[in-house]
Amino acid sequence: MFGAVSTTNQAAATAGGTTNTYQVVGMTCSHCVASVTKEISKLARPEDVNVTLVPGGVSLVTIAGAPLDRPAVAAATDEAGYELVAES
Repeated sequence: MFGAVSTTNQAAATAGGTTNTYQVVGMTCSHCVASVTKEISKLARPEDVNVTLVPGGVSLVTIAGAPLDRPAVAAATDEAGYELVAES
């Protein structure tokens, strides 16, 4: 695995559901962003997937739309080469 992903335990209501933000460690470039975005976008058609890249630091992945279950997000991030870590 190239990095780790964890939820920041933030959820907000949107017109179509919720917004959840996950922390991603290990992303370094636009290719990392594209890989994570592509895999998460395959899940139940989220309204939006937004990645705030912080090379060498903690990047944020925000998913808006219908709530996604944690195992589905874990599988998508694993497919992209990252790992969902336990919530703190």
